[in-house]
Amino acid sequence: MPAARILIISNGPLCRNPRVVKEAATLGHVGHDVTVLTVRNHGPSEKHDLELLRNAPYRRETVDMLPGFNASRWTVFIRRLSLWACRKAPRPLKNHLAGALGPSGPLLRHARRLRSDLVIVHNEAPHWVGTQLIKDGRRVCADFEDWHSEDLLPDDRARRPLGLIRAVERTLLHHAVHTTTTSHALAEAIHKSHGGRRPHVIGNSFPLQSDPRNGPPGQPPTFFWFSQTLGPGRGLEHFFAAWKLTRHPSRVVLLGEVHGDYAQRLLARLPAERRHDVSFLPLVSPAELPVVITRHDIGLALEQAFIANRNLTITNKIIQYLNAGLAVVASDTSGQREVLAHAPNAGIIVETHETARFAAALDALLAEPEALRQRQRSARQLAEETYCWERETPRLTELVTRALATPA
Repeated sequence: MPAARILIISNGPLCRNPRVVKEAATLGHVGHDVTVLTVRNHGPSEKHDLELLRNAPYRRETVDMLPGFNASRWTVFIRRLSLWACRKAPRPLKNHLAGALGPSGPLLRHARRLRSDLVIVHNEAPHWVGTQLIKDGRRVCADFEDWHSEDLLPDDRARRPLGLIRAVERTLLHHAVHTTTTSHALAEAIHKSHGGRRPHVIGNSFPLQSDPRNGPPGQPPTFFWFSQTLGPGRGLEHFFAAWKLTRHPSRVVLLGEVHGDYAQRLLARLPAERRHDVSFLPLVSPAELPVVITRHDIGLALEQAFIANRNLTITNKIIQYLNAGLAVVASDTSGQREVLAHAPNAGIIVETHETARFAAALDALLAEPEALRQRQRSARQLAEETYCWERETPRLTELVTRALATPA
């Protein structure tokens, strides 16, 4: 493949965008000159980003939303004030303000200064940037890791510029060189909604880790859940309602940045004698997370099916559990059914709102250690055969080769 200049645009720290990191590393390793343009907006993530950049086959450029880096305090102040004003605007006006999606203007200005043969945009503000670069005559591809116009809880959606987001999605599906997404279910739904070219599927897989979970389940077995933020609307309320009814002993470990007093509110749902079986872990670096996952037995993938995006996408959680060799407890979503259809014994699919049946399913999983061990082996085998980045790399590089051969 001839080497090319590739610009990847994202909207936050690299450590919070593993799909961007995998894409950049893959394209850099095959010889392309890769630059990732992103937004520096979370101070604690900077040390993790620097770890990722050490010996990386790509470079990073940033639009700074924090003082003390490359932008002056005055520039950062103006950018943050503009972002605040756009997000506080009345909803009808938001649909005409690209700043309601994030620091769209600074990202676009920076992107226009960077020469490239191909631009790949991820997430909301970069998606808008992509539509403007298409007008400039640039060759643009877009990734839909999430279907942003169909995401989030109803209260959050009420404050969103949904008209603008839908218009951006439609433009990219009709005018980008190609688009990609995480599951066949999501690709079909986005295409049905907006028309244009059906997105190609590049899974949310990770490189196979060399130290998957081995040996019998722990005593007692441990359920594990992780996310950037530990807060409401993630299915944990339904899980704890069922888990407190289980008869077989087990523990629960939750990893993430706790939102307010959410940890205390979760524990308040449990009888006093069960609370000591729940542990909370702080965020860890992307390099540390796979090892942390392997210390547990059963991964919780509790996506909410009533949110269209969460129903259709395939998230990092379920894929990382398979990679680490954990049995999976998955809520009944189209994306997660797509995964477990390849190996039904790798986990169980549950209706999380049916508390008694959910509790019975958890108890059945805990009752037979050898059956649980067989599920763990099936999970790892599914990662090796289907859901690992080694399987996605040829598809990604072929798509990029074809995109580079396509006129802008």
